[in-house]
Amino acid sequence: MTANKNLQDNLIRGETGDWEIVIGMEVHAQVLSESKLFSSAATAFGAEPNAQVSFVDAAMPGMLPVINKKCVEQAVRTGLGINAKINLHSVFDRKNYFYADLPSGYQISQFKDPIVGKGQIELDMPDGSTRTIGITRLHLEQDAGKSMHDQSPTESYIDLNRSGVALMEIVSEPDLRSSEEAGLYLKKLRTILRYLGTCDGNMDEGSMRADVNVSVRKPGDPLGTRCEIKNVNSMRFVVQAVEYEARRQIEIIEGGGVIKQETRLFDNAKGETRSMRSKEEAHDYRYFPDPDLLPLILDEAWVNHIKATLPELPDDRKNRYIKDFGLTSYDAGVLVAEKDTAVYFENAAKGREGKLAANWVMGELFGALNKENKTISESPVSADALGGLLDLIMNGTISGRTAKEVFEEMYASGKPAAKIVEEKGLQQVSDVGELEKAIDDVIAQNPDKVAEYRGGKDKLFGFFVGQVMKNTGGKANPGVVNDLLKKKLAG
Repeated sequence: MTANKNLQDNLIRGETGDWEIVIGMEVHAQVLSESKLFSSAATAFGAEPNAQVSFVDAAMPGMLPVINKKCVEQAVRTGLGINAKINLHSVFDRKNYFYADLPSGYQISQFKDPIVGKGQIELDMPDGSTRTIGITRLHLEQDAGKSMHDQSPTESYIDLNRSGVALMEIVSEPDLRSSEEAGLYLKKLRTILRYLGTCDGNMDEGSMRADVNVSVRKPGDPLGTRCEIKNVNSMRFVVQAVEYEARRQIEIIEGGGVIKQETRLFDNAKGETRSMRSKEEAHDYRYFPDPDLLPLILDEAWVNHIKATLPELPDDRKNRYIKDFGLTSYDAGVLVAEKDTAVYFENAAKGREGKLAANWVMGELFGALNKENKTISESPVSADALGGLLDLIMNGTISGRTAKEVFEEMYASGKPAAKIVEEKGLQQVSDVGELEKAIDDVIAQNPDKVAEYRGGKDKLFGFFVGQVMKNTGGKANPGVVNDLLKKKLAG
């Protein structure tokens, strides 16, 4: 693969010039609900194979689907969270295809009349700009089961625990233009779903997966032929899959070949895509309205009630952090990316300097957690405990440098900051008389340096501060030391 990506303008350089990547995504997000879309079977992750299967899920003759109101509510809630149109009239269709793990021979989905229409998601780009990505639709559908090919050397096994689990398929417009944007889109969508409480976003458990449609074209040309990369289950793999597939298509076209519209799989071990099957079109599935389900009619008052219960979403929270805490757009974006982090930060920053709190959460705390691969909910230092450390910094009890030492002890022992400072005698010296004596000693010990400073060598000021800090065991209040030193050195 010879094409090189130009990150600055999102174009890929090939043998015949620049190429543009065009990406659209279909994200399947498992609805957070205790039972399936059309049956009362449980949805808990990790159950024994075929332990959560009803007669409906197994497609036994005569079994009729019954819609789960909670799943409908979660879909509406998600639609509202992505600024989308809620369709008060929607229809469930049968999507016909045959897999061993699809016992009915069709999937109940939605086609022409989905529950949610057009919406949009705003991406926060690394350079501080934003990109608006259009959402085409969100529809509800049931999941298929799972074929297991590693249980026997001669047979494939079928687990129907996932059969009938409610999915929201969220389809984007082909607005994404780079692998980076594809990764950011998936991350932002997952954040919104978690804030809403409609999907847990655990890609490693299969509760969120992405089908990535990739095509390439010369800038300004019509859309090229797309290939769909099926069931990509991590943001990192989405980025890798897009980059590989774009380079593959460019090489084929520049070599005189033609891109075949097909479905491909991403091999994360090799970092490459490979052909799976020819890409189906809508007519291949022979959609028709499911005769066992009436059209879904929503009451507008019910939709408005759901809208009134929405939480503060990431974009609103980010803007509030910028306004109320004086944070940069970048810092605010990092803190709101996970709801648990945002809650932790707010508790630590309550009544304190927002920027100081943000620096400690994103610096010392994140650093310590990352070393042990822990989430913020597993932090041995609570938000209140970190707030107590910030109080000691703000009131001058300890310096920022000493605070780092205290934090390490807090993280290791779970002790509160005030107790550690007291036990180790780390209180910062702010007494003017005591500091004046220390400064006088330093000046007396370095008459040559004093003469140089007074002769115009201003950079020596740092030397005097360092000597005072050294002589006081690092406990001197730097602010007080600076003020006193300036006066003393002025002669």
